[in-house]
Amino acid sequence: MKRSLSRYGFILVFQILLVMLLVQIGNEITGGALQVFGIYPRESTSLIFIFTAPFVHGSWLHFANNSIGFLIFSGICLVRGKRFYWRASLLIITVGGFLVWLFGRPAIHIGASGWIFGLWSLTIALAWLEKSVTNFLIAVFVILLYGGMILGVLPSQPGVSFEGHAFGALSGVLAAAVYGRRYRSWRWR
Repeated sequence: MKRSLSRYGFILVFQILLVMLLVQIGNEITGGALQVFGIYPRESTSLIFIFTAPFVHGSWLHFANNSIGFLIFSGICLVRGKRFYWRASLLIITVGGFLVWLFGRPAIHIGASGWIFGLWSLTIALAWLEKSVTNFLIAVFVILLYGGMILGVLPSQPGVSFEGHAFGALSGVLAAAVYGRRYRSWRWR
């Protein structure tokens, strides 16, 4: 069982979640001091935090909500392989984070939501781009169960980075366009 989980990279997802958990514990112990590692738009010193922001969460509820979505959409994307997952994730984090840095409201943007929205839209966009039955069925499943996520790209709550959600989703579509075609040799049928 462990070998099968490792083969598809699911242990990797749990390791990433463990890092997020440790960061959350550290953030709680320091009274939220680790939130400075979030993205503050158009602040040059904040540009590097594009890569740390997904690991920092504002509360235990924020962490818990993101953990569930992260597990689900990482698991779906890992079926295509660890290499595909890493490349798509890096593109989503980099492009989505940079767009938040460029266009976001002047506030600290933290959390894995942008990454999650990117994996969500990647799953749906692959169905459109690769047009296989399996991709279509997975996309229908994702839309039926998680279609309400589309509302997350709209400004709804003052403390929620809808920019992170929107730019993450946009980056997921870009990742599907860039890596979906490149990985056609391993198509789902």
